[in-house]
Amino acid sequence: MPTPLAVATYFTIWWISLFVVLPLTARSRTEADEAETPAGVDRGAPIAPPLARVAIWTTVLAAAIFLVVDAFAYWMS
Repeated sequence: MPTPLAVATYFTIWWISLFVVLPLTARSRTEADEAETPAGVDRGAPIAPPLARVAIWTTVLAAAIFLVVDAFAYWMS
């Protein structure tokens, strides 16, 4: 797989993986049993999402998927 295509493929897989991992770690105010919600804040808004951990898990998942896609592309050519 040419390098520009590999980078574009990895970026696409990483972005899709982000939307898979992000909801797994988010907790809303109703799930945290917070009695008081500040004015102007939706009750379903996430509380301090752990973005660094999400980025790490997304990168690991995307790398694993990319290796499978790259191996498939290699064997099919």
